[in-house]
Amino acid sequence: MTASDRTAPRLPRPTVYAIDGVVPVIDPTAFVHPSAVLIGDVVVGPGCYVGPCASLRGDFGRIVLQRGSNVQDNCTLHAFPGHDAIVEEDGHVGHGAVLHGCVVRRNALVGMNVVVMDGAEIGEESIVAAMAFVKAGFVVPPRTLAAGLPAKVVRELHPDEIAWKGEGTEEYQRLARRSLATMVACAPLEAEEPGRGRVDAGTSQPLHKVKGG
Repeated sequence: MTASDRTAPRLPRPTVYAIDGVVPVIDPTAFVHPSAVLIGDVVVGPGCYVGPCASLRGDFGRIVLQRGSNVQDNCTLHAFPGHDAIVEEDGHVGHGAVLHGCVVRRNALVGMNVVVMDGAEIGEESIVAAMAFVKAGFVVPPRTLAAGLPAKVVRELHPDEIAWKGEGTEEYQRLARRSLATMVACAPLEAEEPGRGRVDAGTSQPLHKVKGG
């Protein structure tokens, strides 16, 4: 079987549903995986990435992803009626996170499996550590690290940590472009081929490796 035999047509369109006559909006330069679900009042801006099995439910409040932000696989975004869930420009939301009626400010990072509750604000260029619970109304100040159950401000971030976050987000912006350009539905191989290549994933590294030199 050749590569052309395995390759099916381009990916199907993302799964979107209108409700009460309100239709989701996806900028043409954004990538939304077909298994993600967008309902109603959802706006996905330029250069954004929305990963597999994410759920953006704009059936009560509005969901907004601003330019260059990413919401990774298995994330859930929702809000109470009349409230919004917003990820500002270059915001970065890790695998499995839940955002409910909150704001993630510009260039902030919400770690894997974090829960952020209503009225909370994740400050500009801040980081919320994986598995944290950010209670309703809590404000994480700009350029700080928050962690714990419930989350508390641990310390200010170092410039190299903010730079590391930015590099990771740039890779997700590039992933949106890679996905739009090269991702196709295909059949699997039956065995690993000799000289198997690797994906063009850049050079981003985990923070503990970066800090450890």
